[in-house]
Amino acid sequence: MDEVKVLYGSTTGNTESAARQIAAAFGTDPVNIADATPGDFDAPLLILGSSTWGVGELQGDWAAALFRLENTNLTGRKVAVFGLGDQEGFGDSFCDAMGELAKTALSRGATLIGRTSAEGYRHIASAAEDGGVFCGLALDDDNEPDRTSDRIAAWVTQLKQEMTRE
Repeated sequence: MDEVKVLYGSTTGNTESAARQIAAAFGTDPVNIADATPGDFDAPLLILGSSTWGVGELQGDWAAALFRLENTNLTGRKVAVFGLGDQEGFGDSFCDAMGELAKTALSRGATLIGRTSAEGYRHIASAAEDGGVFCGLALDDDNEPDRTSDRIAAWVTQLKQEMTRE
């Protein structure tokens, strides 16, 4: 069993790019959720990523494959989520898909790690945010592409620290 698995859904390539950066930091390759097998959900740490489409919807490949996550027992495993959204164009549903992934993972018994501050973002609302904290890493390649690499690097460092905590 690999220590870390990164699963993502991407339509325009931005989420795939982020997944590749995250996976590389853990010495693994990301898996497109459209191609995922049950074994791809078998890791002590799952990192799940999706962009948000429409008004708060999961990316298409994730929407079609969410049943895979819903049918996985995640008890005793850690899950981290990341999402991409457009906080200016869709500020009232920014990274909602990330919130959906987190909610589903928690319902399957996972321990969620990798929460980040919502400070500095310009959105109105998000299903991925509670009390000024995102359930994972929120990225906005539409309006802040210059911040993506630094945000990923900081988040990966955070995840590596949180992985070792009980």
